[in-house]
Amino acid sequence: MNSMDIHQILELLPHRYPFLLVDKVRSCEPGKSIVAIKNVTINEHFFAGHFPHHPVMPGVLIIEALAQTAAILTFKTHDHKADKKSVYYFVGIDKARFKKPVMPGDTLELHVEIKRFARGIWWFAAHATVDGQLATEAELMCTLRTIDSKTD
Repeated sequence: MNSMDIHQILELLPHRYPFLLVDKVRSCEPGKSIVAIKNVTINEHFFAGHFPHHPVMPGVLIIEALAQTAAILTFKTHDHKADKKSVYYFVGIDKARFKKPVMPGDTLELHVEIKRFARGIWWFAAHATVDGQLATEAELMCTLRTIDSKTD
């Protein structure tokens, strides 16, 4: 049960403001599962346009927060840190469902579980809750790839 603060998360993920969507890891069991937190505030840049009269966190960003949480789990499982030679990609998203709007002031709890790993592809079951209520669920597929370092 490893918790992580923002400084430890920044060591693992290459994402930075405004695209870092994980604030804290509550627990992580490498090779199995992780629970992380995204504190949603009115100061988020996307609320200026989605929607000014009724701010709602875009569903694709909730999925991205789940994917970043999955990346942390992958990196902890393989004792890997973000570097300039690799990138963590989405390969697929299945069965995505949005059950409850996420609003400013909400604490989004991100749950990700490894389902399997084969041929460089990770499969995850993921869901996000607010106050114990399901907000979003999806099956995610991700992979870690080496970046071609050729220059022009």
